[in-house]
Amino acid sequence: MAGMKRLVVVLSGALAACAGTATDTAADSELLRGANEDTATISAELTGGVAIGSTLRTTSELNLRTGPALENRVRLVMPRGATVTTINRGTPSGSWYNIRYNGIEGWAHGGYLVLVSSPSTPTTPTTPGTSSARDQAITRAKGGVGFGYRWGKGRWIPFGVTSSNKGVCTGNCPNCTYRGEYGADCSGYAAKVWTVPSWNDDMTKESHPYSTWDFVKSNSQWTTVSRGALKKADALVYNDGRGGHIVIYESGDGWGSSWVYEARGCAYGIVHNIRSFGSQYKGIARAGY
Repeated sequence: MAGMKRLVVVLSGALAACAGTATDTAADSELLRGANEDTATISAELTGGVAIGSTLRTTSELNLRTGPALENRVRLVMPRGATVTTINRGTPSGSWYNIRYNGIEGWAHGGYLVLVSSPSTPTTPTTPGTSSARDQAITRAKGGVGFGYRWGKGRWIPFGVTSSNKGVCTGNCPNCTYRGEYGADCSGYAAKVWTVPSWNDDMTKESHPYSTWDFVKSNSQWTTVSRGALKKADALVYNDGRGGHIVIYESGDGWGSSWVYEARGCAYGIVHNIRSFGSQYKGIARAGY
Protein backbone atom coordinates (compact mmCIF):
# COMPACT_ATOMS: atom_id res chain seq x y z
CA MET A 1 0.00 0.00 0.00
CA ALA A 2 2.57 2.54 -1.20
CA GLY A 3 2.17 6.11 -0.12
CA MET A 4 0.16 5.42 3.04
CA LYS A 5 1.06 7.57 6.01
CA ARG A 6 1.56 6.65 9.63
CA LEU A 7 -1.76 7.27 11.36
CA VAL A 8 -2.60 8.47 14.86
CA VAL A 9 -5.99 7.19 15.92
CA VAL A 10 -8.03 7.87 19.05
CA LEU A 11 -10.20 4.99 20.19
CA SER A 12 -13.36 6.22 21.90
CA GLY A 13 -16.64 4.53 22.66
CA ALA A 14 -17.84 1.08 21.67
CA LEU A 15 -18.27 -0.04 18.08
CA ALA A 16 -21.79 -1.11 17.23
CA ALA A 17 -21.93 -4.88 16.96
CA CYS A 18 -22.11 -6.26 13.43
CA ALA A 19 -21.25 -9.43 11.54
CA GLY A 20 -17.53 -9.94 11.19
CA THR A 21 -16.47 -7.48 13.87
CA ALA A 22 -16.28 -7.30 17.63
CA THR A 23 -17.02 -4.53 20.07
CA ASP A 24 -14.08 -2.35 21.03
CA THR A 25 -12.14 -3.68 24.00
CA ALA A 26 -9.61 -0.87 24.24
CA ALA A 27 -10.03 1.63 27.07
CA ASP A 28 -11.84 4.88 26.30
CA SER A 29 -9.60 7.78 25.32
CA GLU A 30 -6.60 5.49 24.81
CA LEU A 31 -4.17 7.07 22.34
CA LEU A 32 -2.95 4.49 19.83
CA ARG A 33 -0.28 5.07 17.21
CA GLY A 34 -0.84 2.79 14.24
CA ALA A 35 1.89 0.76 12.55
CA ASN A 36 3.53 2.10 9.39
CA GLU A 37 1.53 0.82 6.42
CA ASP A 38 3.62 1.98 3.48
CA THR A 39 6.03 -0.93 3.05
CA ALA A 40 3.88 -3.71 1.57
CA THR A 41 4.79 -5.04 -1.86
CA ILE A 42 2.59 -6.68 -4.44
CA SER A 43 4.84 -9.75 -4.54
CA ALA A 44 4.38 -10.31 -0.81
CA GLU A 45 0.65 -9.63 -0.69
CA LEU A 46 -1.85 -12.32 0.25
CA THR A 47 -4.64 -12.26 -2.34
CA GLY A 48 -7.70 -14.32 -3.11
CA GLY A 49 -9.76 -16.61 -0.93
CA VAL A 50 -8.53 -18.62 2.01
CA ALA A 51 -10.51 -21.12 4.05
CA ILE A 52 -12.25 -19.91 7.19
CA GLY A 53 -10.09 -21.07 10.10
CA SER A 54 -6.83 -20.70 8.18
CA THR A 55 -3.72 -19.60 10.07
CA LEU A 56 -1.95 -16.51 8.72
CA ARG A 57 1.25 -14.80 9.86
CA THR A 58 2.10 -11.10 9.85
CA THR A 59 5.24 -10.06 7.94
CA SER A 60 5.63 -6.79 9.86
CA GLU A 61 3.86 -4.82 12.54
CA LEU A 62 0.26 -4.68 11.38
CA ASN A 63 -2.82 -2.71 12.39
CA LEU A 64 -5.95 -4.63 13.36
CA ARG A 65 -8.75 -2.31 12.30
CA THR A 66 -12.46 -2.16 13.06
CA GLY A 67 -13.36 -2.45 9.37
CA PRO A 68 -11.94 -3.19 5.90
CA ALA A 69 -10.54 0.25 5.05
CA LEU A 70 -7.89 2.73 6.17
CA GLU A 71 -10.63 5.04 7.41
CA ASN A 72 -11.54 2.54 10.14
CA ARG A 73 -9.98 2.84 13.57
CA VAL A 74 -6.96 0.85 14.72
CA ARG A 75 -8.01 -1.54 17.43
CA LEU A 76 -4.47 -2.71 18.23
CA VAL A 77 -1.08 -3.21 16.57
CA MET A 78 -0.03 -6.81 16.04
CA PRO A 79 3.71 -7.58 16.19
CA ARG A 80 5.70 -8.97 13.29
CA GLY A 81 5.44 -12.78 13.19
CA ALA A 82 2.09 -12.88 14.98
CA THR A 83 -0.28 -15.69 13.99
CA VAL A 84 -3.93 -14.90 13.30
CA THR A 85 -6.99 -16.90 12.23
CA THR A 86 -9.44 -16.06 9.45
CA ILE A 87 -13.09 -15.82 10.51
CA ASN A 88 -16.59 -15.38 9.03
CA ARG A 89 -15.68 -15.28 5.33
CA GLY A 90 -13.37 -17.08 2.93
CA THR A 91 -12.82 -14.13 0.61
CA PRO A 92 -11.25 -10.75 1.40
CA SER A 93 -13.14 -7.48 1.24
CA GLY A 94 -10.98 -5.80 -1.34
CA SER A 95 -7.56 -6.64 0.06
CA TRP A 96 -8.71 -6.84 3.69
CA TYR A 97 -9.09 -10.08 5.68
CA ASN A 98 -11.45 -10.64 8.59
CA ILE A 99 -9.30 -12.20 11.32
CA ARG A 100 -8.99 -12.95 15.02
CA TYR A 101 -5.84 -12.19 17.02
CA ASN A 102 -5.57 -13.13 20.71
CA GLY A 103 -9.36 -13.27 20.95
CA ILE A 104 -9.86 -9.84 19.31
CA GLU A 105 -11.62 -9.69 15.94
CA GLY A 106 -11.02 -7.15 13.21
CA TRP A 107 -9.60 -6.54 9.73
CA ALA A 108 -6.03 -6.49 8.41
CA HIS A 109 -4.56 -5.84 4.97
CA GLY A 110 -3.27 -8.81 2.98
CA GLY A 111 -0.13 -6.92 2.03
CA TYR A 112 1.32 -7.88 5.40
CA LEU A 113 -0.03 -11.41 5.71
CA VAL A 114 1.12 -14.83 4.47
CA LEU A 115 -0.73 -18.14 4.64
CA VAL A 116 0.69 -20.62 7.14
CA SER A 117 -1.89 -23.42 7.03
CA SER A 118 -5.48 -24.19 6.05
CA PRO A 119 -7.94 -26.37 7.97
CA SER A 120 -8.42 -29.84 6.59
CA THR A 121 -11.54 -30.34 4.51
CA PRO A 122 -14.12 -32.05 6.72
CA THR A 123 -15.63 -35.40 5.89
CA THR A 124 -19.06 -34.57 4.59
CA PRO A 125 -21.19 -37.61 5.55
CA THR A 126 -23.03 -37.27 8.85
CA THR A 127 -24.64 -40.01 10.89
CA PRO A 128 -27.81 -38.57 12.48
CA GLY A 129 -27.98 -39.27 16.20
CA THR A 130 -24.23 -38.98 16.81
CA SER A 131 -23.02 -36.39 19.31
CA SER A 132 -21.15 -34.51 16.58
CA ALA A 133 -23.95 -34.39 14.00
CA ARG A 134 -24.81 -30.76 14.71
CA ASP A 135 -21.15 -29.74 14.69
CA GLN A 136 -20.65 -31.46 11.35
CA ALA A 137 -23.66 -29.64 9.91
CA ILE A 138 -22.25 -26.27 11.02
CA THR A 139 -18.87 -27.21 9.53
CA ARG A 140 -20.57 -27.89 6.18
CA ALA A 141 -22.38 -24.58 6.44
CA LYS A 142 -19.10 -22.73 7.09
CA GLY A 143 -17.53 -24.45 4.07
CA GLY A 144 -20.00 -22.78 1.71
CA VAL A 145 -19.57 -19.20 2.94
CA GLY A 146 -18.33 -16.89 0.20
CA PHE A 147 -19.88 -18.71 -2.75
CA GLY A 148 -22.61 -17.00 -4.76
CA TYR A 149 -26.39 -17.21 -4.64
CA ARG A 150 -27.24 -19.60 -7.46
CA TRP A 151 -30.98 -19.90 -8.06
CA GLY A 152 -32.30 -23.47 -8.17
CA LYS A 153 -28.87 -25.02 -7.60
CA GLY A 154 -26.75 -26.40 -4.79
CA ARG A 155 -23.07 -27.22 -4.72
CA TRP A 156 -19.76 -25.78 -3.54
CA ILE A 157 -16.18 -26.76 -2.74
CA PRO A 158 -15.92 -27.00 1.07
CA PHE A 159 -13.63 -24.21 2.32
CA GLY A 160 -12.42 -23.77 -1.25
CA VAL A 161 -13.87 -20.44 -2.35
CA THR A 162 -11.63 -18.21 -4.45
CA SER A 163 -12.15 -15.01 -6.40
CA SER A 164 -12.34 -17.05 -9.60
CA ASN A 165 -14.76 -19.81 -8.52
CA LYS A 166 -17.14 -18.10 -6.09
CA GLY A 167 -19.63 -17.17 -8.83
CA VAL A 168 -21.46 -13.90 -9.49
CA CYS A 169 -25.23 -13.31 -9.41
CA THR A 170 -26.80 -10.25 -11.02
CA GLY A 171 -30.39 -9.11 -11.33
CA ASN A 172 -33.44 -10.15 -9.33
CA CYS A 173 -34.09 -13.85 -8.86
CA PRO A 174 -35.72 -15.91 -10.24
CA ASN A 175 -35.06 -13.69 -13.27
CA CYS A 176 -31.40 -13.35 -12.38
CA THR A 177 -28.20 -14.20 -14.22
CA TYR A 178 -25.42 -16.29 -12.73
CA ARG A 179 -21.83 -16.66 -13.86
CA GLY A 180 -20.05 -19.66 -12.36
CA GLU A 181 -20.37 -23.36 -11.64
CA TYR A 182 -20.61 -23.25 -7.84
CA GLY A 183 -23.08 -21.70 -5.44
CA ALA A 184 -26.53 -22.41 -4.04
CA ASP A 185 -29.87 -20.85 -3.28
CA CYS A 186 -31.29 -21.01 0.24
CA SER A 187 -33.03 -24.38 0.00
CA GLY A 188 -30.24 -25.99 -2.02
CA TYR A 189 -27.78 -24.79 0.63
CA ALA A 190 -29.89 -26.06 3.55
CA ALA A 191 -30.35 -29.48 1.97
CA LYS A 192 -26.59 -29.88 1.59
CA VAL A 193 -25.90 -28.70 5.13
CA TRP A 194 -28.46 -31.15 6.50
CA THR A 195 -27.54 -33.91 3.99
CA VAL A 196 -31.16 -34.53 3.08
CA PRO A 197 -31.89 -36.95 1.54
CA SER A 198 -29.05 -39.08 2.92
CA TRP A 199 -27.42 -39.39 -0.52
CA ASN A 200 -27.03 -35.61 -0.70
CA ASP A 201 -23.71 -35.71 1.19
CA ASP A 202 -21.24 -34.59 -1.49
CA MET A 203 -20.98 -30.81 -1.33
CA THR A 204 -19.37 -30.65 -4.79
CA LYS A 205 -22.14 -32.59 -6.54
CA GLU A 206 -25.02 -30.61 -8.04
CA SER A 207 -28.38 -31.29 -6.40
CA HIS A 208 -31.48 -29.36 -5.36
CA PRO A 209 -33.97 -31.87 -3.94
CA TYR A 210 -36.21 -29.51 -1.94
CA SER A 211 -37.75 -26.05 -2.02
CA THR A 212 -38.73 -23.92 0.97
CA TRP A 213 -42.28 -25.20 0.42
CA ASP A 214 -40.99 -28.71 1.16
CA PHE A 215 -39.15 -27.57 4.29
CA VAL A 216 -42.27 -25.84 5.65
CA LYS A 217 -44.37 -29.00 5.33
CA SER A 218 -44.10 -32.09 7.53
CA ASN A 219 -41.48 -34.62 6.57
CA SER A 220 -39.98 -37.71 8.15
CA GLN A 221 -36.53 -36.12 7.90
CA TRP A 222 -37.33 -32.95 9.91
CA THR A 223 -39.76 -31.79 12.58
CA THR A 224 -41.15 -28.48 13.83
CA VAL A 225 -39.48 -27.04 16.96
CA SER A 226 -40.13 -23.97 19.07
CA ARG A 227 -38.21 -20.85 18.04
CA GLY A 228 -37.48 -20.27 21.69
CA ALA A 229 -35.73 -23.63 21.95
CA LEU A 230 -33.64 -23.64 18.77
CA LYS A 231 -30.37 -25.54 18.92
CA LYS A 232 -27.23 -25.24 16.81
CA ALA A 233 -27.84 -26.51 13.24
CA ASP A 234 -31.64 -26.18 13.43
CA ALA A 235 -33.29 -24.03 10.77
CA LEU A 236 -35.74 -21.13 10.41
CA VAL A 237 -38.02 -21.31 7.37
CA TYR A 238 -41.10 -19.72 5.84
CA ASN A 239 -43.07 -20.00 2.62
CA ASP A 240 -46.26 -17.98 2.11
CA GLY A 241 -47.10 -19.32 -1.33
CA ARG A 242 -45.50 -16.32 -3.04
CA GLY A 243 -41.95 -16.82 -1.82
CA GLY A 244 -39.89 -18.26 0.96
CA HIS A 245 -36.53 -18.49 2.68
CA ILE A 246 -34.59 -20.85 4.95
CA VAL A 247 -31.50 -20.28 7.12
CA ILE A 248 -29.31 -22.49 9.29
CA TYR A 249 -29.40 -21.31 12.90
CA GLU A 250 -26.14 -21.18 14.87
CA SER A 251 -26.76 -19.24 18.07
CA GLY A 252 -28.63 -16.33 19.64
CA ASP A 253 -32.27 -15.55 20.35
CA GLY A 254 -34.67 -17.40 18.07
CA TRP A 255 -37.18 -14.57 18.49
CA GLY A 256 -34.57 -11.81 18.40
CA SER A 257 -31.10 -11.54 16.89
CA SER A 258 -29.64 -14.83 15.70
CA TRP A 259 -26.33 -15.84 14.12
CA VAL A 260 -27.18 -17.81 10.99
CA TYR A 261 -25.66 -19.28 7.86
CA GLU A 262 -27.70 -18.66 4.72
CA ALA A 263 -27.73 -18.24 0.98
CA ARG A 264 -29.19 -14.79 1.55
CA GLY A 265 -29.84 -13.54 -1.96
CA CYS A 266 -28.36 -12.51 -5.28
CA ALA A 267 -26.57 -9.45 -3.90
CA TYR A 268 -25.20 -11.27 -0.84
CA GLY A 269 -24.34 -14.87 -1.73
CA ILE A 270 -23.76 -17.42 1.03
CA VAL A 271 -23.00 -15.59 4.26
CA HIS A 272 -22.59 -15.91 8.02
CA ASN A 273 -24.41 -13.01 9.66
CA ILE A 274 -26.55 -11.89 12.57
CA ARG A 275 -30.10 -10.71 12.02
CA SER A 276 -33.71 -11.11 13.16
CA PHE A 277 -36.65 -12.85 11.49
CA GLY A 278 -40.35 -12.10 11.25
CA SER A 279 -43.13 -14.09 12.84
CA GLN A 280 -43.80 -15.93 9.57
CA TYR A 281 -40.71 -18.06 10.16
CA LYS A 282 -40.95 -21.33 12.05
CA GLY A 283 -38.24 -23.52 13.56
CA ILE A 284 -37.43 -26.98 12.19
CA ALA A 285 -34.89 -29.60 13.25
CA ARG A 286 -33.20 -32.39 11.30
CA ALA A 287 -34.47 -35.77 12.48
CA GLY A 288 -31.90 -37.52 14.63
CA TYR A 289 -29.87 -34.42 15.50
